[in-house]
Amino acid sequence: MSDQEELKQHFAQRVIHQAREVLEVWQQLQRSEWNGDYHAALTEATTRLRRFADRFEQAEHSELALSIEDCLGDIRDNRGRLSSSTISTLSQLIYRLARTGLRHSDPHNQSFLPPLSKPVYIALQDPQRAEHLVRQLDFFSMSAQAFTDVAAFRTAMHRRHPAAIVMDVDFNGPGEGLRLAEQVQQGLEAKLPMLFFSHAETDTPTRLAAVRAGGLEFFTGTLDASSLLEKIEIFTRTAHYEPIRVLIIDDSRAQATHTERVLNNAGIVTQTLIEPIQAISVLAEFQPDLIILDMYMPECLGTELAKVIRQHERYVSVPIIYLSAEDDLDKQLDAMGEGGDDFLTKPIKPSHLIATVRTRATRARSLKARIVRDSLTGLYNHTHSLQLLEDARFRALRDNRPLSFAMLDIDHFKQVNDTFGHPMGDRVIKSLALFLKQRLRKTDHIGRYGGEEFAVVLPDTPAEAACKVLNEIRQRFAEIRFPAQPQDLSCTFSCGITELTGDAEVKVLTQQADEALYRAKHGGRNRVERY
Repeated sequence: MSDQEELKQHFAQRVIHQAREVLEVWQQLQRSEWNGDYHAALTEATTRLRRFADRFEQAEHSELALSIEDCLGDIRDNRGRLSSSTISTLSQLIYRLARTGLRHSDPHNQSFLPPLSKPVYIALQDPQRAEHLVRQLDFFSMSAQAFTDVAAFRTAMHRRHPAAIVMDVDFNGPGEGLRLAEQVQQGLEAKLPMLFFSHAETDTPTRLAAVRAGGLEFFTGTLDASSLLEKIEIFTRTAHYEPIRVLIIDDSRAQATHTERVLNNAGIVTQTLIEPIQAISVLAEFQPDLIILDMYMPECLGTELAKVIRQHERYVSVPIIYLSAEDDLDKQLDAMGEGGDDFLTKPIKPSHLIATVRTRATRARSLKARIVRDSLTGLYNHTHSLQLLEDARFRALRDNRPLSFAMLDIDHFKQVNDTFGHPMGDRVIKSLALFLKQRLRKTDHIGRYGGEEFAVVLPDTPAEAACKVLNEIRQRFAEIRFPAQPQDLSCTFSCGITELTGDAEVKVLTQQADEALYRAKHGGRNRVERY
């Protein structure tokens, strides 16, 4: 590396360090309520980031810092109050900031920035397994560091805390990993995400000890890099934070506005509906994680509206919380029997309302993720992928925006299964799923359409741009080497893309993409074809 490149790396590290401060303040905000102190802390960290970025000519960071400052200025002008629009904008900017350095291993990307996220520490009894995991995680641009002894691990912990720790329960001896993890967590204000591993099946006392040591996940038998990466990304969610969305249905504008302000100040995005009769059309557009519903409204009772909502399959699992002055316990219980999940009585403490909404919405998201996602890859399943395509089509037609839809298929996949076995086939599928998740936008929807076939919905994207993006992903995916015998394996995929024209139905879009995919397969594979 030349002196000039080393100097650039040094400057980039300074900017990265400052960007990390912004992310850490934001992460703290997700666990509490917005106030002047947090506004000041985020403003100060962002201003420092912009100054460093300007000084060291890091244009992307400078632009993002300026945009965050603009958002914070809007909040200040709004008497320090958050609004749903500023929460959404801030979340997107923070997400982009967290992603700025994740493409460091991509030769097509000219950025020399290392990843923003902290490394993952891996402490396993088997050093070869640990090093293999480090290499696999590096494929997906996640920095990891393996340790072979306790002393090296403690030294690293003293220097810098990781994003997460993967700990063998028997690291350095039977049960010693659990004890080490417990010692590491002592005195920390916020526990570090800890993922435990055991080569053999474990008993309940061992798992209880893991939970008490901050264990969020427990792997046994095998430790797959893609599964590990998926869990780490969930537990270190700064970069992927998606605000909770709450629909407030209340005929009293004053009450609805009060509820909205309380939730907005907790970083929760809201939409208020004064006319309950419009509920179903608003639900389809807003897609809330949770509904707050008044009991007594002139047009209809809250319990009646809850029944109507529950008649729609898409909203069966969306939590409904009644918020009412009704204090008769029998009537509250009756209301909860009519499609409700909780009953809160006015007036209610803001902290009580926020905690209830966060808990209910988070659990509902977790449940929904299990229902609509494919168990192997974590991508959306076939049915939900088509539902997302229908939603994107509706918005594209309404807003007169472009929409592209792509179908991908791994080439010669049967040969992979026959030659290397189904576990290797699953590994290839999971690797492509991760590859797509990391290289497509947060606004794109990725699904496992079936077997080795994937579907991608790309809103606000003309077919030409979709072809370019997926062609770059195709080229990079072909470079991955999967360790195998007698030689390493590499895989490719073919892709067909179509763009929404006129008011074409979902069925037409899927047929067109499938036809383009068929042409790609019969044109030699490992290529992208446009319908």
